[in-house]
Amino acid sequence: MTKLIQIDAFTSIPFQGNPAAVCLLNKPREESWMQAIAAEMNLSETAFLAPGEDPFSRAYQLRWFTPKVEVDLCGHATLAAAHALWTEGYLKPTDAARFDTRSGRLTAVLDPSGWITLDFPAVPADPVDPPPGLLPALGLEEALFIGRSRFDLLIDVSSPAIVRSLDPDFRALSRLDCRGVIVTSRGEESFDFISRFFAPASGIDEDPVTGSAHCTLGPYWAGKLGKEELLAHQASPRGGVIRVQTAGDRVRLSGQAVTVLRGELVDPERKQPGPDLPRREERKFNFEED
Repeated sequence: MTKLIQIDAFTSIPFQGNPAAVCLLNKPREESWMQAIAAEMNLSETAFLAPGEDPFSRAYQLRWFTPKVEVDLCGHATLAAAHALWTEGYLKPTDAARFDTRSGRLTAVLDPSGWITLDFPAVPADPVDPPPGLLPALGLEEALFIGRSRFDLLIDVSSPAIVRSLDPDFRALSRLDCRGVIVTSRGEESFDFISRFFAPASGIDEDPVTGSAHCTLGPYWAGKLGKEELLAHQASPRGGVIRVQTAGDRVRLSGQAVTVLRGELVDPERKQPGPDLPRREERKFNFEED
């Protein structure tokens, strides 16, 4: 049996934040199989956890797939994977979760209050000239800052209202040479900054809450606001809250998570019930009963 759990990350409220599927494997699986499962789940990311190669390190192998591609770094699916390890009993709440990934060793710890903190690499953005078609694809005429990180383009605009009102041309954005596009501004109310994230080239028009984008947003806003601890809101329709702390070449991202679905993958080699098998006696069920 292969467990498959769906978890809403960067929220404590079901059906908000960013949903991720977490597939718990007893051994590593081939890439094509994982990509097919991610396409079937059709979420922004599906995380695949398998036992690590070194049992003494107590680290799990972790890979992330969108419906179209494997990605090098994903925050919300890592948060979901850590939440799954604690809530499904694979780790004690006092144990750190350790992951070996395409971005190196990542760790997560669980606070008694229920917040999970991820230790991720900082991915700062350097200023660049706007790539052709970028601003028109976003419906913008100007920006305060345009930068490029290892993964994404970062655009700072003058108000939260602009961020919230964006209606991008996703086909045009998909032609840009980057994983995704982060649009941000100073925050409102208690938030230091807000953002939205678009990645149509990776199969995700708009990601609800993007932990890895905050590896770029954190250093940018820490430098601009002169503070190391920040509270961020990703202003997608589902929305999510992230605490961000910069620490040199690392960024600590904190959020909550909630499980919304547990299931199992069916073994494709197991014979499925069909017309050639005897049927059980017909019964009626009342689905309203506990």
